[in-house]
Amino acid sequence: MIRLGVNIDHIANVREARRTTEPDPVQMAFLAELGGADGITVHLREDRRHIQDRDLRLLKETIHTRLNLEMAATKEMIEIALQIRPHMVTLVPERREEVTTEGGLDVKMNQAKLADSIKKLHSKGIPTSLFIDSEPGQINASSDIGAKWVELHTGCYAIAKEDNVGLELAKIKEGAARSKNLGLLVNAGHGLTYQNVEAIASIKEIEELNIGHTIVSRALAVGLLEAVKEMKALIRTPRKEIFTGF
Repeated sequence: MIRLGVNIDHIANVREARRTTEPDPVQMAFLAELGGADGITVHLREDRRHIQDRDLRLLKETIHTRLNLEMAATKEMIEIALQIRPHMVTLVPERREEVTTEGGLDVKMNQAKLADSIKKLHSKGIPTSLFIDSEPGQINASSDIGAKWVELHTGCYAIAKEDNVGLELAKIKEGAARSKNLGLLVNAGHGLTYQNVEAIASIKEIEELNIGHTIVSRALAVGLLEAVKEMKALIRTPRKEIFTGF
């Protein structure tokens, strides 16, 4: 059964908007777990714009599911991961000027650096995923450098106009199949909402979806526990036939 990782970065965004102590993403993680989250995802950014080091430490000590740490492949972040030892690390591209992650890692152009990061993390028993676009070259390169997991970027699918949704969905399906054939385990995420998640959840190769913004937005109306329940129900029983226009 497909798993749901709930990204709680946007809860920390609200806190950091006022530089105060609430809402506390660590406390909110408990509600996400009660709602059915199979894991908690956070992105510790270089500029600490939302999640803080304190959040990461407390989450590792207190959550009952799994902690997935998204981070750039920098010396600082590798050292933090080796110290905290999250249940998984997902290496992502990062630029200070971006609002959110804008695309996948260029694994082909950074093989040596990423291979070294993976080796260090694997040496401490930390499974490592690479956040990549659904492109054959990036998938092949991920396998070549020893990754065990990839997370396919669903952002282009999420923002596609109606005429292009089917094409973008097909790319993700093909990417998931290629990844699986190479022995990679497959996650997916970015930009997924209550309206578009079912088509992605129906892709049999995908193990886990990481979803944040739409759940936190929904939680403003119904509460975090209920918002997670609703998303979990959607990905657990996606419609058998979903029209894609492709």
